[in-house]
Amino acid sequence: MLIHLLKSKIHRATVTAASLDYEGSLTIDEDLMDKVGLRPHERILCGNMANGSRWETYAICGPRGSGAIELNGAVAHLGKKGDRVTLMSFTAIEENAAATWVPRVIVLDAANRIVNERGF
Repeated sequence: MLIHLLKSKIHRATVTAASLDYEGSLTIDEDLMDKVGLRPHERILCGNMANGSRWETYAICGPRGSGAIELNGAVAHLGKKGDRVTLMSFTAIEENAAATWVPRVIVLDAANRIVNERGF
């Protein structure tokens, strides 16, 4: 049987922009995506620590080293520049592998630089 577990998490990311007129998605610095194993267009669950909003969307690559975390499309209504968000992806794994499963997690500072990591 397959169960769904946390695959990766980017915790306490600071929103750098919000663009209502964009088609949708969430732009993430490609270096941060690589670090936690997020793929372009992968489904993500997002939580805004400032207002409690939660939504699903997909990740798109932002410029490497930019620290970009940009809310695009309708979700621009759910946050603003400076808000702290948590970005999560999930995977399905065999239940017997769950006991040893460890997700990739990074914690960011206010400038979206990695200050802590685990699961690597």
